[in-house]
Amino acid sequence: MLTILFDGVAYGMLLFVLAAGLAVTLGLMNFVNLAHGAFAMAGGYATVVLMNRFGLPFLACLPLAFLFSAALGLLAERLLYRHMYERSHLDQVLFSIGLVFMAIAATDWLMGSQQQSVRLPAWLQGRIMIGEVGIGIYRLFIVVICGLMALGLQWVLARTRFGSQLRAAVDDRRVARGLGIPVGKVFAITFAFGSGLAGLGGALGAEIVGLDPTFPLKFMLYFLIVVTVGGTSSLTGPLLAALLLGVADVMGKYLVPQLGAFIIYAMMLAVLMIRPQGLFARGR
Repeated sequence: MLTILFDGVAYGMLLFVLAAGLAVTLGLMNFVNLAHGAFAMAGGYATVVLMNRFGLPFLACLPLAFLFSAALGLLAERLLYRHMYERSHLDQVLFSIGLVFMAIAATDWLMGSQQQSVRLPAWLQGRIMIGEVGIGIYRLFIVVICGLMALGLQWVLARTRFGSQLRAAVDDRRVARGLGIPVGKVFAITFAFGSGLAGLGGALGAEIVGLDPTFPLKFMLYFLIVVTVGGTSSLTGPLLAALLLGVADVMGKYLVPQLGAFIIYAMMLAVLMIRPQGLFARGR
């Protein structure tokens, strides 16, 4: 049971990194980007190409996957997304859904529809025993990396000048511009960083959750559940929601596989019935 619980925590931490960028763009920037999973897929495919075709080691591919997805995010933000900031949420949803299907079609044409795999280095394979609990080395690696990343993100948003500028720009863009805050630059950097996090999550998760052109659609609901259940006041809510979702999903598949995703959606409904704004709602 403890092994299953740890696997659920590792899966939850991975979901958090995958969804953290959406938590920032939706929660702080108030922009509904349903194409967030496409940037995660880009990071995963970048890792596959760098490892399988160019022979780069796995650890070297992780920062490159981040940079590749961040560059794509910055390009998309400057060319496309920034024109949608003032539009309604419905327009943003329709726009980003269109990008999802374009990304799926482009990936299928370039890389094929088959499932991709990532070869982990030998030192990340296998399990270690701690007492009676068998812990996957790669899952432990994910927990450590993602945990440090969560702490770093929370510190940046809550304690740095950039985090203050971002919150001010979201609350009132016109006043923020009047105070000399470069709102466009702040949003571009934030969007690029969120896309880079998604790409890093895609690189880390390719071995666990799989990678194929339908990745953005398969995990879109998971990302939305993490952000919706967690709330938008900080990254603490999405982190807690991701852990709950990861543990519920893994334990459900092991203990009551016939229920499928029912447990996840039941948990989401229960939380939202008690706290409609999520576990940590952003005050206005």
